[in-house]
Amino acid sequence: MKLTKTQLAPDVPAELTMTKTYKDRSRPDRNFVKNCWSIILIFGLLIFASTLSAQTTEVRDRTALRVCADPGNLPFSNDKEEGFENKIAEVVAEELQIPIHYTWFPQTRGFIRNTLRVRKCDLVMGISSAHELLLNTNHYYRSVFVLFFRKDSGITGTQLSDPQFRKLRIGVVAGTPPANLMLKYELFDNHRPYQLIVDTRIQKSGRDMVADVASGEVDVGLLWGPIAGYYIGRQNVQMTVLPIRDEPDMPKMNYRITMGVRHGEIEWKRTLNKIIRKRQQDINQILMSYGLLLLDRKGNPIIVP
Repeated sequence: MKLTKTQLAPDVPAELTMTKTYKDRSRPDRNFVKNCWSIILIFGLLIFASTLSAQTTEVRDRTALRVCADPGNLPFSNDKEEGFENKIAEVVAEELQIPIHYTWFPQTRGFIRNTLRVRKCDLVMGISSAHELLLNTNHYYRSVFVLFFRKDSGITGTQLSDPQFRKLRIGVVAGTPPANLMLKYELFDNHRPYQLIVDTRIQKSGRDMVADVASGEVDVGLLWGPIAGYYIGRQNVQMTVLPIRDEPDMPKMNYRITMGVRHGEIEWKRTLNKIIRKRQQDINQILMSYGLLLLDRKGNPIIVP
């Protein structure tokens, strides 16, 4: 005789018999799975919110403008506050109506890591745009690498592609964009190298290059415009200064320069952008007083009236 479910367990509902229960255990309950995923999702959102909050928390000092800068790197900065970045920092402090406090550190390898990122300051000046170690403000000036030579040298070429430069002794800072052009035009046979990474308290490659061109030891110098303009203005020899043009498949020769803050400090960045926009004319006047060759938005030199 064949027994029915009721006959096997007359007092147990059919949905809870052994056969049915076995089938339920072979397939997880949908509500249970749904609840598990809900818990995981909520937990993940809490972690994300906590991380986002940590990243966007601004811990800058609001009682002083804390700036990290090189103590001996004119024309940019020094511990006597004589550089143009010192003067621009004064403009920022004036707008914020707070004093400036400096942390001095040589601007060599590890500068950002040992200053801004460990919260010894809240601002660094003179940072190229799209710097991966920090958050850039809008740029407050744009300049270019230049070539320069004595006006009485008889040199007529205006760009390194001119064959005349193959016969001349050219000074270049190793590892800078103009070095690529020298390689392209085979100008290394008679070049004079200067070091890129130096302790600015002891050695100043830009100053030395300008002095060598002024003395005639080097015929032509290739140098970042702000450095060249500053030191050329302190020589008694008149020089021709020409911007180096960008060329296809070569590194850029002109760069936008910004201020830098820590990643996540969006409001601080916005505050600085407002100051830059409001005081741009004052900033330009400071830069030009140091002999900088500035470029406008189209990349053309800004001519002092």
